[in-house]
Amino acid sequence: MEVGETANAAGAPTERGRLDKRRAIVEAALRVFARNGYAEASLDLIAAEAGVAKPTIYNHLGSKENLFRYVMTTTAKRSNAKALEVLESFPKEAGGLRGGLEDVAARLVDCYCDERSEAVRRLLYAEALRFPDLYDVVRASGADQFIEALAGRLARLANAGHLRIADPVRAANQFIALVYEELPVRSTLGTRPLAPAEVDEVVRAGVDTFLLAFGAPPGGDETAAPPTPAS
Repeated sequence: MEVGETANAAGAPTERGRLDKRRAIVEAALRVFARNGYAEASLDLIAAEAGVAKPTIYNHLGSKENLFRYVMTTTAKRSNAKALEVLESFPKEAGGLRGGLEDVAARLVDCYCDERSEAVRRLLYAEALRFPDLYDVVRASGADQFIEALAGRLARLANAGHLRIADPVRAANQFIALVYEELPVRSTLGTRPLAPAEVDEVVRAGVDTFLLAFGAPPGGDETAAPPTPAS
């Protein structure tokens, strides 16, 4: 039995021990893949980083390709779960809408600029030719689900007359683009730290632009709003 593995009364590793070991392998693999790239990342390096024997990786996750795919999709799911938690505080009324959107946007950016999330994005771009299907698989594990959830909340605001939105899914994508997409350029794909004031500037400007495009007219004149498609 290896260091860190717990055992039950019969001497067999417990399920908790297996889960902890798998998580250690996944975390170590992400660091090695991000640092070395897929081609140069060996299972020997990953095993040393995780503090496990190489056969343990095979027992848990099989080949390097299977490990890479599992790391990418699992990390995307975890990042998506954090982003979905942010939507719990999404504004529901016109009062405080700008401040509420800025707060949500700032917390989403924290999720997207997380070291693991940035590493997954860099690896997706770098390995697009080697794994042409993985981009769609990873998006299905994370970003696509989040966009649908954000679109639903924007649609509710539009149906209440607080926003003017004809296509909630497109509006959700544009909201993310406005508050985040400038940051990977400024940070060189997450490899250069950004000052908090710089991030705040991008977030506020993005929300301002979003409300200029989709904000309801003064006085709540819903006749000026484009129709929101029925779900």
